Amino acid sequence: MPLPRTRETALRRRLADLRGPDVPAKALDARALAALAANPGCNRRAILDGAGVNKAALASALGSPSAFGQSQFALTRGNAFEARVKGDGGAELLRLVHEKLDPGAEPPSHAQVPELSAIGPEGRAARTSLALREATAAGTWTLLNHPMLALDVAGSPAFLEPDAVVVHPDGSWTVVEIKSFPMLDGSADPAKVGAAARQAAVYVIALEQVAARLAQEAPAPRVRHRVLLVCPKDFSNLPAGSAVDVRKQRAVTARQLTRLTRIQDIAESLPEGTCFAPDRPAAELTAAVESVPATYAPECLSTCELAFHCRDRSRAAGAVTALGRSVRAELGGLTTVADVLAAARGEAGDPEDPAVAALRRAAELRAEALGQGVSAGCR
Repeated sequence: MPLPRTRETALRRRLADLRGPDVPAKALDARALAALAANPGCNRRAILDGAGVNKAALASALGSPSAFGQSQFALTRGNAFEARVKGDGGAELLRLVHEKLDPGAEPPSHAQVPELSAIGPEGRAARTSLALREATAAGTWTLLNHPMLALDVAGSPAFLEPDAVVVHPDGSWTVVEIKSFPMLDGSADPAKVGAAARQAAVYVIALEQVAARLAQEAPAPRVRHRVLLVCPKDFSNLPAGSAVDVRKQRAVTARQLTRLTRIQDIAESLPEGTCFAPDRPAAELTAAVESVPATYAPECLSTCELAFHCRDRSRAAGAVTALGRSVRAELGGLTTVADVLAAARGEAGDPEDPAVAALRRAAELRAEALGQGVSAGCR
């Protein structure tokens, strides 16, 4: 539900104050939105991204610079692979879409590739919307190369640029994600595929918003929830395609985007004068960041620029989240390493708690195993 106009205006003003009066906002992209969906409980990331804070500059100012991001070599290799996939009017890309997602349709021998250039992101988004409407009405294969999609995020537009969107002859739309990691024997690294699926899910949601706007003139086009992931085949530069169902990722991301309206509540809970501008004194900046609770997990190292800072704080506090979400989930109400060790030694904790009982049993087995090892070594 969109925020009321007066509340939306107040929120934008508050977020600008948090970012810094002279600091331009860093636009949200699909990668950032997908990372938010992967860690929905982190208030720190929600408010920083919602305010448009440059987290890389913030991490450097805090003394924990991030190594997050792709190397120049990876970017160059990825751009070269994408250019190959889209070469010859996108013939190979469309062939893969036809083969993996729509084999019953006519082959894409005469596909359209509309021009999407315009002035500014708003102009490009409007041009993309027009191209989608025209392609849907035409009923022919159409490839939109780097379209611009506008997604409403907590009352503000985020402009997203997927690698490609394909319009099928039946008027349905498919998101295409092109990645440079290899697909070996028909499968790829599950972690990387999962990240790509979460990113594609953001584009699917943005396309659904475009389709909803077009529904005022005609029946809403169908946005397919199976996207095409294109990667290099084995160790070559040849493209291989795989259909990926993103319904689960779409549902999680949609819930998280709805919850992003809570940044109003997070912002209101912060002390007056809180500001994340990287030119503030280090002590003041650290206090500002620490005033917002974080939910660190090792997965943050590959998705968030502040991960090193949050990891150091998490380790210093002895938080079990530093060991991973799966470990945290198994430990129930035991939130620190000290609590876990005390429970295992029988010094604290409810014996009826399954986590405490399991820890004490594990401690007994460990003591028994070490005792047997010592005895065997003495003989």
